[in-house]
Amino acid sequence: MPSADGGKAPVELVVFDFDGTSINGNSPVILVRRLVRQRRLKVSVIARIALWGAAYKLRLPQSESWVRGLVFRAYAGMPKREVDERLRKFYDEAIAGRFRDQADATMRSHRAQGRVVLVVSATFEPIVERAQEHHPFDFQISTRMEVDEEGNYTCRVAGEPVEGEEKPRAIERFANERFGEGNWTIAYAYGDHHSDRPMLGMAKTAVAVNPDRPLKRTARREGWQIVDWE
Repeated sequence: MPSADGGKAPVELVVFDFDGTSINGNSPVILVRRLVRQRRLKVSVIARIALWGAAYKLRLPQSESWVRGLVFRAYAGMPKREVDERLRKFYDEAIAGRFRDQADATMRSHRAQGRVVLVVSATFEPIVERAQEHHPFDFQISTRMEVDEEGNYTCRVAGEPVEGEEKPRAIERFANERFGEGNWTIAYAYGDHHSDRPMLGMAKTAVAVNPDRPLKRTARREGWQIVDWE
């Protein structure tokens, strides 16, 4: 689409958080519960994850890489292909029914208007990739775990978890590579958690979806939209 001065208009991106925004619930938490039931995590690991979760609720600084490494102890040393299939099955059985109708409809509306829809999430990549097969978003950026030379997963995050301040950096890297620096803009951003504030702040229109209290305060102060999705 040409711009008003005859040049090519920037690509309009619409970015969505996944957990708590696109879906009702938190997929890593649901995954941990599943792994506990399956007895795939040691009691000591479960206790450390629980302590991390308690500190997270208190909004204390926490290492996102560390806790994801703990969760992935259930899969360490297993072939990537096998683990990815397990996570896809996890999505089908435990997450698919949680995808919000309002999120799906909003994504479809933006795409119909020629915008590019991007999901940006701290959850594990195979989960979001499976969601992409069933819902109308064009691209995704999510947390990728390291794979060793033999093709098996380790307990380490490849790079950084896509959380908080990392979301804007990840979006910028992706968009510059895909569309070229200066050739894109974020038209809308959707998030539910106060850690989404850096991402929401990038958008021309920021939408707080069922926001937690800190995000609701920010949204009111900044004049961001606040919506309630089932």
